[in-house]
Amino acid sequence: MKINLSHGNGGWETSKLINEIFMKHFRNDVGTNDEDASVLDLRGRTAFTTDSFVVKPIFFNGGDIGRLAVCGTVNDLLTTGAVPKYLSAGFIIEEGFDVDDLDRIARSMREAAEESGVLIVTGDTKVVEGNGGIYINTSGIAEVEGVGVSFRDARAGDALIVSGTLGDHHACIMSGRMGIQNSIRSDVAPLTSIVGGLRSGGVTLHGIRDITRGGLATCLNEVSEFCGAGVCIYEERIPAKPDVAGLCGILGLDSLYMANEGKMLIAVPCDEAGRALEIIRNDAYGKDAVILGEFTGEVEGVVMVTKIGGRRYLPPLVGETLPRIC
Repeated sequence: MKINLSHGNGGWETSKLINEIFMKHFRNDVGTNDEDASVLDLRGRTAFTTDSFVVKPIFFNGGDIGRLAVCGTVNDLLTTGAVPKYLSAGFIIEEGFDVDDLDRIARSMREAAEESGVLIVTGDTKVVEGNGGIYINTSGIAEVEGVGVSFRDARAGDALIVSGTLGDHHACIMSGRMGIQNSIRSDVAPLTSIVGGLRSGGVTLHGIRDITRGGLATCLNEVSEFCGAGVCIYEERIPAKPDVAGLCGILGLDSLYMANEGKMLIAVPCDEAGRALEIIRNDAYGKDAVILGEFTGEVEGVVMVTKIGGRRYLPPLVGETLPRIC
């Protein structure tokens, strides 16, 4: 069965779609009262974020737009050091979209939410004219424990840790768009356990960033400007999967500027870097983590020490490398 405009009319067809797809996967004790809003139990300071997802193709090796929508918003909340609790999910569906694919996406969202420890408690559906596409917005709420985390606390001498290999999501989506057959999988994942492990392990966190569009180089420029310290990283430490590195070599891409959906940049005091790295590497999503460099007062902006000992300045991304990556 295909989605048609009547599924967005607010009547019987809409109720049937909600009950047979969304309520089937998202039902819980908080958001199932059939009211226009859910009442949440929140205490203290709260983190809030929202994001929209328009990726094409919507199904890709390692995930889909539904998993991406949950993980992307959860990871944004985690950058504050908060504990994600609740998500909303808004769907804009073009007529002609396959109902079985919608069910598959909703199931993927439920599984990602369960893995992340969050509940999808409210949402909305709109059906519009089009060619069978789908777009998802997710907003998220998290409880901030303690003072929270911010790169405002970063300083010269802090170590910079990257939680895994770079460019996996970008390479996966590009391969799908170009019809390139390979084994590259998107890294889309919720990083709740990594951040939770660092917090429970007593690591002092001076900053967390989700490395998404614009890649690591853009992320480093943002945090350098934010905290007022230069950044030095080392080319020989940059983590990359062989198949992603091979694709980059063929197509002339730079993994430093490629999107990720399951990687974080984490700043910690240098004397805690070894312990932090061990905690991250013991997580399923952090086994390829490395200490990539440090904040420094000796340079301005972002500098990479090359494999032959030279220095390359890394500006932020300019222009668009690949549209609709997330």
